[in-house]
Amino acid sequence: MTIRVLLCDDHAMVREGLERLLAGHPGIDVVGTAADGDESVAKAEQLQPDVVMMDLSMPGLGGIEATRRLRAAVPAARVVVLTSSSKRDDVLDALGAGAAGFILKTADGDELVGAVEAAARGQAPLDPRAAQALLEQQRAVNPRQGMSTREREVLALVGEGLPSKAIASRLDITEATVKAHLTRIYRHIGVTDRTQAALWVRDHPERAEGRPG
Repeated sequence: MTIRVLLCDDHAMVREGLERLLAGHPGIDVVGTAADGDESVAKAEQLQPDVVMMDLSMPGLGGIEATRRLRAAVPAARVVVLTSSSKRDDVLDALGAGAAGFILKTADGDELVGAVEAAARGQAPLDPRAAQALLEQQRAVNPRQGMSTREREVLALVGEGLPSKAIASRLDITEATVKAHLTRIYRHIGVTDRTQAALWVRDHPERAEGRPG
């Protein structure tokens, strides 16, 4: 399967460099580029990419709001933020807006390609500094007790990086049931999305399995 990628950055040299890097990799097709947030949303609606590489700091509509609008307009597209900022608030705001991953522009070519491939698989590529920002937030959370056995099973599979469809197949339940479990799980552990839940599992494996921690 070829991964269709849209590149969004206000610097032409960055777009051209990324396009050369990704276009030369088998299995990845750069279907378009955008120079600002508004254009990224319009291009995503037109081109229906699998993965969108999104800069945060752009003129006009910034990357956070562009991510939010793009995810609403093209829910199947996975947004990976690619930025020079590792500020905790930027990480949390981007993931809160619906980004699937957060990668710094200091990443090397293999890391960028890996991030695109991971996002296309439904996983959450995160720079270690971005992951640390989330973990620091989650350490302050006092997880609620009372998850059911099924909810713990779903949470463990989220921690393994499985998308809802694969979890449903593994547990022999419907995808709608998985999503209902996820809504309750997020409330139990004090997170707002799948990426944060997966990181919570990594940081609290004993609690995810129902053991005291």
